[in-house]
Amino acid sequence: MSGQTETPATTRSRLREYVILIVVAAVVALGVRTFLVQTFYIPSQSMEQTLLRDDKVLVNKTAYRFGQEPARGQIVVFTPPSSWGAEPGQHYIKRIIGVAGDRVVCCDKDGTVTVNGRALAEDYLFPGDVPSELPFEVTVPAGNVFLLGDHRSESGDSRMHLAADDGMVRVDRLIGRAFATYWPPSRMRTLEVPATFSDVPMRD
Repeated sequence: MSGQTETPATTRSRLREYVILIVVAAVVALGVRTFLVQTFYIPSQSMEQTLLRDDKVLVNKTAYRFGQEPARGQIVVFTPPSSWGAEPGQHYIKRIIGVAGDRVVCCDKDGTVTVNGRALAEDYLFPGDVPSELPFEVTVPAGNVFLLGDHRSESGDSRMHLAADDGMVRVDRLIGRAFATYWPPSRMRTLEVPATFSDVPMRD
């Protein structure tokens, strides 16, 4: 049985189909990146040991849309306030320590950070770091969060910008929640909220 030879018209039609498929795939990928999930790499030491330099993370960009509120302990990517001196287009990644209404203090008599009077057991801190060498006492206003890096001695976070709005970051500056690392493969895992934050009470 002899095979059929494609005509030039058939070849052109098949090429058009391939082009359309490629364009559709590109549009879908762009839509996912723009509205749903985006990848970021870690450029610094500020979140060690939780996140290492050059780790790549997946960020849920819908996490704080549709009425969802940021929660203590979540790791977020955000656009820093202009007063933080970041380069245009630069993004930061830190951990939420306080949300609207919280009283965040450092340090108590044991040298720990407290939220609404409850001491945090910060076992995610970089080995050898103290919770903070810089004292602070702030109340988080509505629509804001207070953010710290896990490697406190290497993190330019809310503590370092207390002179500007007590170091607060508006919720509308949050790009999304980092929920997993995917590269390198040996460090692939989800980024869970540490158990210590489940014990923090609401402020009276």
